[in-house]
Amino acid sequence: MSDRRFDADCTELARRMLDDVRGLSRDGPGVTRPSYSDIETGTLAYLAQQAAAAGLETAYDLAGNLWMTVAGGDPALPRVIAGSHADSVPQGGNFDGLAGIVAALLCGIRMRREGVVPKRAFTALALRGEESAWFGKPYLGSAALLGRLTEQDLALKHRDTGHPLNFYMREVGADPGRLVRGKPLIDPASVAAFLELHIEQGPILEDSGLAVGIVTGIRGNVRHLRVRCVGTTGHSGAVPKSLRQDAVFAVADFLSQVESAWAQWLQRGHDLVVTTGVIQTNAATHAPSVIAGEVTFSLEARSESQSTLTEFRDAVVARSRAIGEARGVRFEFDAPVFSSPAMLDARIVDLLAAICAREHLGHMRILSGAGHDAALFANAGIPAAMIFVRNQHGSHNPEEDMRIDDLMAGATVLYEAIFAVP
Repeated sequence: MSDRRFDADCTELARRMLDDVRGLSRDGPGVTRPSYSDIETGTLAYLAQQAAAAGLETAYDLAGNLWMTVAGGDPALPRVIAGSHADSVPQGGNFDGLAGIVAALLCGIRMRREGVVPKRAFTALALRGEESAWFGKPYLGSAALLGRLTEQDLALKHRDTGHPLNFYMREVGADPGRLVRGKPLIDPASVAAFLELHIEQGPILEDSGLAVGIVTGIRGNVRHLRVRCVGTTGHSGAVPKSLRQDAVFAVADFLSQVESAWAQWLQRGHDLVVTTGVIQTNAATHAPSVIAGEVTFSLEARSESQSTLTEFRDAVVARSRAIGEARGVRFEFDAPVFSSPAMLDARIVDLLAAICAREHLGHMRILSGAGHDAALFANAGIPAAMIFVRNQHGSHNPEEDMRIDDLMAGATVLYEAIFAVP
């Protein structure tokens, strides 16, 4: 790395901020920062204190997102925004989202410490509510910022309390009534670029021995939070196979056929991943000696192609109908939740790769299988790009890890990109 890198003081500050936020949100072996919660609010307040102490301007928008800004030399120019999300999944890792906020904030702090005035205003942005774990839909803070939140979104229920999203938004001082008018809180033309540093949430960079990845695109997804298979409850010893309406075997058959369809779609060249992360029998009746009359499960597909998502979802719903008829059960799907794929700005992708090459930093171009706020900015017409930093032990789990030197390498790429955005 060249002398453009961050110094030891900034590295230590990054380590301290990450540790402090871990302490604010520790939950057993991991961290829990629920979307639009007091813990998420406390995390933003801590980050705002760090920013203000370094001389950055701090403000909250009407969605509750935190803006930490260094004024630019030419106020007429569109600003550069960098950041990520402050929330986490239940008992997740500390770096998912937070690493990107810390890296962006470090860039602003470095500008203030070194007396650097960027040509364009620069904002480190801490977004709320990116994780779908809490209300069943991702990107709530960025969707609200960009005018993409709906009345239906405000009615989404919290996974633990059942209270709607609009209740929690009001609790943190947001204005849900303003957020569903279909008008963004910012003019997209006022943003030259949105840059997001994030840990890679898979093993590709670690397996390749590379610290940094340059993201080319972000998979979208279609998600059914609750699919219900309804059969008939019965005695396990008294009902012969020919007379059973067994929801468990029907769901097993369905998921097996979904996996086979997935393999066929991959063979035809589609980009596709499919997951069932939740599955359970009826808690009121399940027992070893009971034929399950009801099973609920989740179903998610991700792809870089919107048409692949739509067509695959339609295909598996059709398969469920055929299985239902054959086995005497019925499948009930809740409303699908779509998140659109996004292609990132090719000019900025090339710029990030050039910075890595100049810094003699080994890197690769990579597709993001996980969703990120950058996708919403890209699909709102704002040039967007992402820097991945490798992590160890995956993500969305307490074992998630990240080497501080890798974070600082990614932060150096981010810092240089801020000044080079066209």
